[in-house]
Amino acid sequence: MFSKSASSVFTKARLSKAIFNKKSSSVGSPISYQKSKISSTSSINQDLFRAVYPVLPGELTAHLQLKTGQVFTGGSFGSNTASMGEAVFTTSLVGYPESMTDPSYKGQILIFTQPLIGNYGVPSRERDEFGLLKHFESEQIQCSGIVVSDYCTKYSHWNAVESLGEWCQRSGIPAITGVDTRSLVHLLRGQGSTLGALNTGNEKLDIGEEVQWFDPTSGNLVDQVSIKSPKVYNPNGSVNIGLIDCGVKNNIIRLLCKSNARVTLLPWDYDFVPLLDQFDGLFISNGPGSPSFCDTTVKNLQKTFEIYNRPIFGICMGNQLLGLAGGFNVYKLPYGNRGHNQPVIDLETSKCVITSQNHGFALDDSVVPDGWLRSFMNANDGSNEGIRHSTKPFYSVQFHPEAMGGPLDTMYMIRRFVNDVIAHKDVEWRASEAQLFDTQLGAEESNKLQMALQ
Repeated sequence: MFSKSASSVFTKARLSKAIFNKKSSSVGSPISYQKSKISSTSSINQDLFRAVYPVLPGELTAHLQLKTGQVFTGGSFGSNTASMGEAVFTTSLVGYPESMTDPSYKGQILIFTQPLIGNYGVPSRERDEFGLLKHFESEQIQCSGIVVSDYCTKYSHWNAVESLGEWCQRSGIPAITGVDTRSLVHLLRGQGSTLGALNTGNEKLDIGEEVQWFDPTSGNLVDQVSIKSPKVYNPNGSVNIGLIDCGVKNNIIRLLCKSNARVTLLPWDYDFVPLLDQFDGLFISNGPGSPSFCDTTVKNLQKTFEIYNRPIFGICMGNQLLGLAGGFNVYKLPYGNRGHNQPVIDLETSKCVITSQNHGFALDDSVVPDGWLRSFMNANDGSNEGIRHSTKPFYSVQFHPEAMGGPLDTMYMIRRFVNDVIAHKDVEWRASEAQLFDTQLGAEESNKLQMALQ
């Protein structure tokens, strides 16, 4: 049993019996999961993963336990509460405010491989000219908890307004320090991502008696983070882009607006097909969890393919949804690709770029449907990092070209997409003007006039 104070907070937290007794949903038929079985870790010395680190005076004790049986004990610097989620790790060296507020981390306990976390604190909630938070990728922390090796209690940065611990406490997010994250990551790389439970108190959670294991990713996480009704940003932009919100990051919207686009943010399940004429281009955003729950989006995209000839660009979850609509399958990666230092090969130029990534699923490009091409490949594991249509301006990437927080190698892709939208709109305008001239002047006079205008 855990302490009385932790218990009272725990009762108010997400981990109610009703929630944890909820049965997992089945995965949709378009998804074909792991290509191979994850290797067993039975040969690993389990005592290695039971290390107890000293808890500093005044600190609460915190526990991270995995469904596979391993327990890590350390100090708590977050909220005095408990949560469950898929335990995943990120190799990002910086950018913890951006990562923690990335909607793609919804339902996950985030483990930082960078040993020292919290040294530059947390910035203010300042907003830009588009009404977006400057330093965060959404309005709140999205992950279920964080795990670090060494939490820096004394932060120092010119724009910091509070510590990481204060931010977590204010947001109701549990956080643990003093964990041997190196051995933890070795464990997850060996056996794959697994469910984790994070709590404060003298004892770990008694899972099986008071609570049951529950996988937040077994539900539709995209629906939880997507906007509920359409919203317009930068209404005076020169082109109108329909942005399908599966869990969009703020910097995607910002970069589109800065490229002089009017951005119409649409819920993930919004029926945008009757409105396609209003959009000069479509953008499919990133998002959390399994793409199998976004069947409505996939069906809308399939209808769009039949009648739409303007640019479509997808990133991360958008890559998977565009691929599913095009006939690809999707499978779950053993432990995902997450971090700001993932190498990707451009299959057209053979150039390697360093990318920001956060995904647990990937397109199966071992069989490429007719009309589609592979465009990018992960240099580490060979998984798909992008596709494009062979004749239509439809393309997507698995990584994050908006690069918040870094690197900047592929940020040009956002601008390139907007330029493609502008170019297609110009071509359509010229074609409509030519048709008007033909109707009013006749083919011969129309041709003379168009030659003169050029």
